[in-house]
Amino acid sequence: MSGPFIDDARIAEARKLADEIVNPIFDLIQRNTTVSNERTVLRFFGISGAGARGVPLANLMVDKLQSAGVLNRGAAYWYGRALQLGASSPLDAVERITALPTDKLGALSPEMEANLRDAVREEARAAMTELKARIAQRNALREQFPMSPAPHKYVIVATGNIYDDVDQARAAAQAGADVIAVIRSTAQSLLDYVPHGATTEGYGGTYATQENFRVMREALDDESRKLKRYIQLTNYSSGLCMSEIAFCAAYERLDMLLNDAMYGILFRDINMRRTFIDQYFSRRICALAGIIINTGEDNYITTADAYDAAHTVIASQFINECFAKRAGLKDWQLGIGHSYEIDPYRDDTLLLELSQAMLVRRCFPDAPLKYMPPTKHKETDIFFSHAYDVMADLVAIWTRQGIQLLGMMTEAMHTPLLADRYVALKSASYIHRAARGIDEEFTVREDGKIANRAREVFAKAEELLRECHTEGMVAAIGKGRFGDVKREETGGKGLDGVLEKAPDYFNPFLEMLEAS
Repeated sequence: MSGPFIDDARIAEARKLADEIVNPIFDLIQRNTTVSNERTVLRFFGISGAGARGVPLANLMVDKLQSAGVLNRGAAYWYGRALQLGASSPLDAVERITALPTDKLGALSPEMEANLRDAVREEARAAMTELKARIAQRNALREQFPMSPAPHKYVIVATGNIYDDVDQARAAAQAGADVIAVIRSTAQSLLDYVPHGATTEGYGGTYATQENFRVMREALDDESRKLKRYIQLTNYSSGLCMSEIAFCAAYERLDMLLNDAMYGILFRDINMRRTFIDQYFSRRICALAGIIINTGEDNYITTADAYDAAHTVIASQFINECFAKRAGLKDWQLGIGHSYEIDPYRDDTLLLELSQAMLVRRCFPDAPLKYMPPTKHKETDIFFSHAYDVMADLVAIWTRQGIQLLGMMTEAMHTPLLADRYVALKSASYIHRAARGIDEEFTVREDGKIANRAREVFAKAEELLRECHTEGMVAAIGKGRFGDVKREETGGKGLDGVLEKAPDYFNPFLEMLEAS
């Protein structure tokens, strides 16, 4: 495909810098928990229903514990106390805890404490066994019906109604789609709860709920059997409920999740501490479930200039990779995000886009990578828009992307119609078929524009990583180094949901996930 561009030693040094950059953040993660992580623990135990007015039971119990000032011991501990009080089911446990003055239950003897934790760990092991069995069902279907070769063609559905989404997803799969992404309803990331049940209304997308995941997964399993080709499903594990959605996705056998260490901080103004803590537990769940995460660096060059800010993408990718590896994710699960977003009226854009994509592949040779289409500079001229998308298709096959979100010719006008997806899929299939192997036929000149641009971008990424290393990640975000967006450590939404763990904090699921 190309010469080395960048020495192995410099890439290794960038990884080392990223690892040291995240060390202080992992101190924060280890010391603290969040309301959303504790709700996730309860969901593991089977507390997934809703109470009066549709309020999730996990929220009812966690809110009660937080208001009593005892949540820092862990929701699992209080679930165990409810079992000791005679709770006969997860629902009964919720009712008992929410009905009692939890802070006045009194201390237990050391022997009773040990027995409680042993009993809860036994339940946790049973819950984990059930989850692994469901993941195995998905993996068996993948083996029975192998996927098409990469780049996997990824398209979105976004009607707001899960049942209409199913119809559109089936049509897209029949037209050649490999991955269906259900776009989440606008602003769901700012809700500090996961809506319950199937939903038929949403603005700009469909709510991410466990039932919606189940409905779409079953439909795509059915379509996979008909087409004799496994169709992957993705959704969003971001915002104020990262780990809860990760659990729901794992349980309902999803294949991918959009999951980024900084996206919520930068683009949804979610508190920095809350995001870093939540993403760790969510990624531990993804690691167990064999879910591929899609990171969000492509967003940086929609708010900043793609040419000038290309190095911020590379620096963030190294940091995101480090967070992911610390959470147990493997290289094959890292759908590291980048995109085709340089102004098309600039000279040499194809060479510049090839350079960036080749550089990402050089830095992350074993990751699938997720390549995003042009969006920022799309026009209502659908013929130009279509040609613009086809150039991204060419770069995707040339640089061996694993996952390619396809652009749509009417993207600048409206939510794509079925026919728009068909045209995008037909063209991408043609380009992938026509140009497969092109990377093995052409060698990029080490002194040419592509290689020189790659070296320039990497050098700037090194500078940014050194700045983050010297001043700290929090300071770099505060200065707007990523996406030209500035955020403060104690600003944003959700900080009130962060709690310092008590010395006897108890989370048997995190114990098992970290041990594995």
